[in-house]
Amino acid sequence: MNTKIKLTGLLCMGFFAMEAQTDSLKTQKQEPVSPLKISGYVEAYYTYDFNTPENNTRPGFIYSHNRHNEVALNLGFIKANYDNGMVRGNLALMTGSYSNANLSTEQGVLKNIYEANAGVKISKTKNLWVDAGIFASHIGFESAISKDCWTLTRSILADNSPYYESGAKISYTTDSGEWFISALVLNGWQRIQRVDGNKTLAFGHQLTYKPSDKVTLNSSSFIGNDKPDADKRMRYFHNLYGQFQVSQNLGLIAGFDIGAEQKAKESKSYNCWYTPIIIAKYKLSDKLSVTARGEYYSDDKGVIIATETPNGFKTFGYSLNLDYSIHDNVMWRIEGRSLNSKDDIFVRNAGAVNNNVFVTTSLAISF
Repeated sequence: MNTKIKLTGLLCMGFFAMEAQTDSLKTQKQEPVSPLKISGYVEAYYTYDFNTPENNTRPGFIYSHNRHNEVALNLGFIKANYDNGMVRGNLALMTGSYSNANLSTEQGVLKNIYEANAGVKISKTKNLWVDAGIFASHIGFESAISKDCWTLTRSILADNSPYYESGAKISYTTDSGEWFISALVLNGWQRIQRVDGNKTLAFGHQLTYKPSDKVTLNSSSFIGNDKPDADKRMRYFHNLYGQFQVSQNLGLIAGFDIGAEQKAKESKSYNCWYTPIIIAKYKLSDKLSVTARGEYYSDDKGVIIATETPNGFKTFGYSLNLDYSIHDNVMWRIEGRSLNSKDDIFVRNAGAVNNNVFVTTSLAISF
C-alpha cells in the first residue's frame, strides 16, 4: 500500500513539474519582441596613393576612403531603429573621414548625422508609408557602408551622386515584394539644408522590380535646382541599374547614370554628363570572394567634377578587390585601383599626370 502511494506521489510530482516547465516555455515564447534595435558599424582603412599627394588627401572627386598613407576611420556610427509595424524611425550618429569630406557643406552637428527620420504607415492593409527626415540616398546601388557594397572603394558615379538626402517620401511595396515605388520631395542634391537663396524644392522617384531573388532592376531620378534662385539651373538626373545572380558563385551589376543641367538661368541648352559601370563578383568559397570593376565617367563641361582642362573629366577606372569574411559580422578587404583620364588632371611630384594608381585595405565590423 505504501509503495503504491509513493509511486502515485512521484507520478503526480513529475506531472506538475512537466506542466510547470511547459508553462514556462509558453511564457518565454509569448514574450514580445522589442520594436527598438541598437546597431553599429566601424570601418578602419589604409590607402596608399602612388601619386603621393602632399596634403595626404586624395583627389577632390573622391569622398570615401580619401586619406593617403595613414590608418584612418572611414565611417563609424551607432544607430537606433524603432519599428512596431505602424510607426518607424531611425537615428544614427557618425564620425570618420567620410563624414568630414562628404558633409563638408553642412552646418555644425549636421555633419555627424547619418540618418534621422520618422515614418507612419498610412494603410492598415497595404505596405504604404510616409517618412520624413534625413535618409540614405534613393539613388544607386552603393552606400557609405563599404561592407554592404561589392567593392571596397566607391565607384566614381557613387562618389559624385547623392549619398544622403533630406525631405519627405511616400513609398509602397507590393504584398509579393516584387515592386517598390517611391516619390520624394527633397531639399536639394545631397543637402540637409538648402542652399542660401534657393527657394525651390527638388523631386525624385524610385522604382524597383525584383521578379526573383536573383534579379533586381532599379530606376531612380532627381529633378531640381541646386543653386541660388538668382542663378537657377534645373538639373535632371537618372540612375538605372540591374543586379543579377548569374550562378551560385557569380554575380553581376550593370549600371548607367545620365544627367543634364541648364547652361545658364532660363537657358534652353544643357550640359550633360554620363557614366556606365559593370561589376562582377565571384565567390571562391563561403568566406572568400573576388570582385572586378570597370567604369567610365564623362563630364566634359565640369557640371559635377570640374577640372578646367580642355576635355574636362573623361576618366576610365579599373579595380580588383579580394574580400575575406573573418566572421559573419567582420570583413577584411584589399583592393587595387587605377584611374586613367584623357587630360592631365592628377598631380604627381608637383606635376600634372593623367593617371592615378592606389591600393586600399580595410577592416569592417557590424554589430
